[in-house]
Amino acid sequence: EMCIRDRYMGSDSVASVAWSPGGNLLAVGSSKGFVHVWDCAVSKELAKSRVHGSRVGSISWHPRSPMVSTGSRDRAIVHSDPRSRMDTPVYKSLGHKQEVCGVRWSPDGQHLSSGGNDNKVLIWNKDKINHSCLKFNEHKAAVKAMAWSTHQNGLLATGGGTTDRCLKLWDITTGQSKGGVDTGSQVCNMIWGINSNELVTTHGYSSNHVAIWQLSPLKCIAKLTGHLSRVVYLTMSPDGQSVVTGSGDETLRFWQVFPPNKYQSKKEELWEVYPSQFDVR
Repeated sequence: EMCIRDRYMGSDSVASVAWSPGGNLLAVGSSKGFVHVWDCAVSKELAKSRVHGSRVGSISWHPRSPMVSTGSRDRAIVHSDPRSRMDTPVYKSLGHKQEVCGVRWSPDGQHLSSGGNDNKVLIWNKDKINHSCLKFNEHKAAVKAMAWSTHQNGLLATGGGTTDRCLKLWDITTGQSKGGVDTGSQVCNMIWGINSNELVTTHGYSSNHVAIWQLSPLKCIAKLTGHLSRVVYLTMSPDGQSVVTGSGDETLRFWQVFPPNKYQSKKEELWEVYPSQFDVR
């Protein structure tokens, strides 16, 4: 981050980052509307273009093509191919009335979900990306946190901001709600388990915790505490057993929350949810 910010971004600042599915390319969205694509193996910037007129707060790579989708304060979603001129978008999706604060491609690459400060969740079909195919209006605050199930096709989870606090599930194959709960606090981020059909959410005001959810019925089965500020960042280890969270308290916390899958060697049969292994300041 320091290399990119100091040497290549000047007075601009990093607003979002996302690794490509293969893990070799890093897309960086900036506060001034630029998108940079880096080949981190050789520390080389492959592409840079100002594809938006304002802050690029969300990025998602298509899982089966080199296309990268970016959401911005300018209310647009732009789909670009870093192999070509990124200042010539492949497609543009317009539908939100305020900032697009979350975008996420489904695992099969057929649908893109987007959440906005207009409290809306839009679903876009890859083959008709210029027009949304579904709209969900039930959240009462901005929607940034979204995650597609890796276990059930077409199942999407979304989370609302401080005045909403709700975790909701949607079946996009039918366009129907699959239920939801009031989490009691702002939903900042979420990710689906790889080895277990459970959901991890992170939260801000007022509890600043990490939660683990079972789906049937939708129920919180564990709350992990320790962060002192809003838990904004969340990612999972490649083996699917641990998650890492980042917070405004300037710490990273590593949590072992899931068992190994059946193809991984297990030293013991039992597993536990327990506090972070390391704090990095």
